[in-house]
Amino acid sequence: MARGKLRIYLGAAPGVGKTYAMLSEAHRRVERGTDCVVAFVEHHDRPRTEVMLHGLEQIPRRELEYRGTTFTEMDVDAVLARKPQVALVDELAHTNVPGSRHTKRWQDVEELLAAGIDVISTVNIQHLESLGDVGEAITGIRQKETVPDEVVRRADQIELVDMSPQALRRRMAHGNIYKPDKVDAALSNYFRPGNLTALRELALLWVADRVDEYLQQYRGEHDIRTTWQARERIVVGLTGGPEGHTLIRRAARLAEKGAGGEVLAVYIARSDGLTSASPKQLAVQRTLVEDLGGTFHHVIGDDIPNALLDFARGVNATQIVLGASRRKSWQYMFEPGVSATVARESGPDLDVHIVTHDEVAKGRGLPLARGARLGRARIIWGWLVGVLGPLLLTYALTHVDAGPDLTNNVLVFLALTVGAALLGGLLPALASAAAGSLLLNWFFTPPVHTWTIADPADIVAIVVFFAVAVSVASVVDLAARRTHQAARLRAESEILSFLAGNVLRGETGLEALLERVRETFAMDTVVLLERETDVAPWTVTAGVGEPRPLERPEDADVDMPVGDHMALALTGRVLPAEDRRVLAAFAAQAAVVLDRQRLQVQADQAEELAEGNRIRTALLAAVSHDLRTPLAAIKAGVSSLRSADVEWSEEDQAELLESIEEGADRLDHLVGNLLDISRLQTGTVTPLIREIDLDEVVPMALGGVPEDSVELDIPETLPMVAVDPGLLERTVANVVENAVKYSPAGEKVLVLASALGDRVDVRVVDRGPGVPDEAKERIFAPFQRYGDAPRGAGVGLGLAVARGFAEAMGGTLNAEDTPGGGLTMVLTLQAAPGRPAVRPDLPVTTMTRTLRT
Repeated sequence: MARGKLRIYLGAAPGVGKTYAMLSEAHRRVERGTDCVVAFVEHHDRPRTEVMLHGLEQIPRRELEYRGTTFTEMDVDAVLARKPQVALVDELAHTNVPGSRHTKRWQDVEELLAAGIDVISTVNIQHLESLGDVGEAITGIRQKETVPDEVVRRADQIELVDMSPQALRRRMAHGNIYKPDKVDAALSNYFRPGNLTALRELALLWVADRVDEYLQQYRGEHDIRTTWQARERIVVGLTGGPEGHTLIRRAARLAEKGAGGEVLAVYIARSDGLTSASPKQLAVQRTLVEDLGGTFHHVIGDDIPNALLDFARGVNATQIVLGASRRKSWQYMFEPGVSATVARESGPDLDVHIVTHDEVAKGRGLPLARGARLGRARIIWGWLVGVLGPLLLTYALTHVDAGPDLTNNVLVFLALTVGAALLGGLLPALASAAAGSLLLNWFFTPPVHTWTIADPADIVAIVVFFAVAVSVASVVDLAARRTHQAARLRAESEILSFLAGNVLRGETGLEALLERVRETFAMDTVVLLERETDVAPWTVTAGVGEPRPLERPEDADVDMPVGDHMALALTGRVLPAEDRRVLAAFAAQAAVVLDRQRLQVQADQAEELAEGNRIRTALLAAVSHDLRTPLAAIKAGVSSLRSADVEWSEEDQAELLESIEEGADRLDHLVGNLLDISRLQTGTVTPLIREIDLDEVVPMALGGVPEDSVELDIPETLPMVAVDPGLLERTVANVVENAVKYSPAGEKVLVLASALGDRVDVRVVDRGPGVPDEAKERIFAPFQRYGDAPRGAGVGLGLAVARGFAEAMGGTLNAEDTPGGGLTMVLTLQAAPGRPAVRPDLPVTTMTRTLRT
């Protein structure tokens, strides 16, 4: 008998629609004539899911009694007896009631599959055995019901039921997942946006890995040996030229065409001094790559094509994007160019794209930064022309029957000498001039094949030839060197201009600047050293590159003093003298950046002092107004009672005494908050942490609010919390008083608590006007009232004191929107390790009792 096929709908969280999708598939199969039954589906009182069960045959469940309670489970025997083509079995990770045939529902499914019945089931990602600890780290809840990964991996088809966290929370808020009385707790705990986003990413990654497994299995079954480049990784070769923007955008478009495409931009720098690219262009291109989601890499290598290919193979790239060469046509005489070499050497598994752009064949136009040194290829060609050229030219002229006369021969040899100077510089040109003079004497000056010269005019011609050749070679070589020096100066000016602009605009940090130094000069390590006095030891202020201990500037390969007590130290190689001028500018800028950072620290400290002055000013304002108000009421009441002119009745006396008491209480509350904020500002709050139950502290904090204004829900199963009871009481009291103050008449404030992982949340929920997102942090600032409009007593310190006390105890206090309108204050506390919380099966905290004040 053939084994049945298993199809699983995988979700990231409850409510994404796994069961709904399974029932929709069942209806489609029934319409096609497939014998499909519902073996077990749990709709959890969700109306939309329950409606989908209509029209489908349902196998009656088996009833089991356990500890005096009747439970229902899937009747495996009834399903086997019915023997449908397809059976729907919900909640694959479910644990069966004791007394069932199997312990786990996935074992029931295995029996159905062995009987040749196809099964469609559902499971959430956090119920996989291997991901239990990951799910607990994300949600704080350890799932007791799990299914082995191998059971899910063996499924013939896995379909991800995906939904964005925002859409799932809206579905929850509309009551489509849980009952209304559980919505607030669920949104505040398990269904937080961060939890849902992390679970969604976990599900997507797991399914992606499963797709890779399917692909490898298919390739193995069909004996496919060639590489399938399922995930594109594209390397972009940059030169620092203006065409880089075009190449980066083209690579990004290529990456977007494939799933999971990645762009890696790389610049290959030579190891012989300053890099030959425009640092301004490279910085702009680095930013562009990062904005498009790629990464930028800087590699040192003298052989650019090989270095580029080594990098591409090292990162397992599938494609290389290069720009068409900016060389002039005649420059191809010396070497084929980077693009052609990379395309030739790339091999069959690495595609090379050569992209055209506006700079094609316009010349390099880049500021060369290797000073007056010519390239190795040009020097070799210069010597070949200077030494072999005269020999070949002599051979050609001697084999011409009616060859040119001596004057024309001198001109031809002179042209050859100029060519050697253009290619290889002065030395090859001198060699060409000397060889040309000897060859002219031996082969073309009568008497030939002797070193003697019969005609004095020929002597003059050869001497003039040598002199002119040397002069022209010197001028050509000098012009070439001046050109390279000008290019170098242009490179230096661009570097310094871009560097100065960044520093003046404050766009470059110290480490970023040192990294620029390391890349520019191709060094291993760059360290900024500093000491306080001439005899004090050096200390490392900042550094980048490979770790190498540097205690003194003298230990480095290159050191550049910056003032009397600072030095920039570099390791890797010795820099030529001409590079030290630019290095000195970098060192000076590093000192400027360091000073800027220190000034910023001082400015921050000054801002803190200014904030303290602002608080003191606000405190004086509070003393002058808010504190005088209750004092005035107290004085008026006392003066009235002491007045001998009026005889007060007992009721009047009681009313005056009540006003005095209210004023004193109000004054005590204001003074207490002022003292608390002062302690928080000076950092003198020292909490005495001990383990305590919330229900011992929270009810005591509600004494300052009217009766029947607060509804208190605290589960008995909550763990103890590690707090300072006095600070916790003040924190809860301030938050609750604020919530009661802004709640509409007749609306009670809800105070509830729940446990999640190693923390306990106390939530104070009101149905007031709420607070916009941009103002949620501002309401915790001292002397702030929402809308800057006073309402009732207070100087705007309650929430500031509450957050300060919460943070002093190692907790947090944040504001969230209440679903349906209002504001929810979330006080998060550390659970004590002594008594663990009881984990509910559902990801919603169940309230077990209600206390009313």
